[in-house]
Amino acid sequence: MIPELGIIEGYFGRMWSWPDRAFVLRTLAAAGYGFFHYAPKGEARLRRGWRDPFDDAALRELAGFARLCRDLGVRFGIGLTPYEAHLDFGPAARRDLKAKLSQFRALGLDDLVILFDDMRGDVPDLARRQADIVSTCLAEAVSERSFVVPTYYSDDPILDRVFGARPRHYLRDLGRGLPPDVAAYWTGESVCSSAYSLAHLDRVSGELGRPVALWDNYPVNDGPRMSAYLHLRGFPATHAGLAGHVRHHAINPMLQPRLGLIPALTLPIVYKAGRGHDEGDALRDAAVQVLGEGLAGRLLSDLSILQDAGRGGAGPELSRLIDRYGDIDHPAAVEIVDWARGGYAMGDELVRTQ
Repeated sequence: MIPELGIIEGYFGRMWSWPDRAFVLRTLAAAGYGFFHYAPKGEARLRRGWRDPFDDAALRELAGFARLCRDLGVRFGIGLTPYEAHLDFGPAARRDLKAKLSQFRALGLDDLVILFDDMRGDVPDLARRQADIVSTCLAEAVSERSFVVPTYYSDDPILDRVFGARPRHYLRDLGRGLPPDVAAYWTGESVCSSAYSLAHLDRVSGELGRPVALWDNYPVNDGPRMSAYLHLRGFPATHAGLAGHVRHHAINPMLQPRLGLIPALTLPIVYKAGRGHDEGDALRDAAVQVLGEGLAGRLLSDLSILQDAGRGGAGPELSRLIDRYGDIDHPAAVEIVDWARGGYAMGDELVRTQ
């Protein structure tokens, strides 16, 4: 069974504009994507500043996007990171959480995503504490369904190095503490997985007591290292084998909204075509759909520079890219020039503070 496809806007760095977000939504809704979860790291009121309310202008933007999702038949969700609430989930934290959720209620959310990533997890009874927070959120009844992002959302040992050693049996205990209809996001064996072992996914699903909701960190290109590359190639044919092993498959998109449509458009094709999927044809078709024939040909000829060499390895080709795309009146060409000039470059400090 083909999983439900969606977008989880969960990148660090420069946030998309609302017009760009709407363009991405329209394009991917037509391609078969069924949900959009809004959770950019740059929106402080959903993360470190989660206790701060949204002002009226921000609520109008969110409400307008929610309406557009409904008009297109796409489920709309918001991702909230109650940052470090698990350290002291007392009366003040509960009051602040309910106040934030009351703002969401007026938007008519289809989905609520509760994120526990990017914070320390080496605390006693982590799973129980987080299940208590989820229970509080569910009691507010702001959405039809809910998702959770565990603190340890991958087997990748980098999470233990950065956020402390994960508690023993963490996934099992979290799964037992959550209602069975709450979905759990998972990124695979690595934070950024290029392939997924079915045995691994089945094992994690067993621990959580539910099929995983796959958070696919491709084509996202945030962070100090990845922001130097444009992830433009399509999804591999092997992803077709994920059908039946994951319930949802959400992609974390590129910082460049128009360029990111190229790989995103290939994922529904993979699932429909199965193992017979032709990756080259799908990439060309997607590039032409987004860019038009001429610009698509130009971009595909530069793919090894844009995706493989990157900004740091392009050398003198970087200036050529700026000249080559600088006179083209197309939003994707503007994104390439901006990227080549360092407009999307990110440092460690940004990741630590968003």
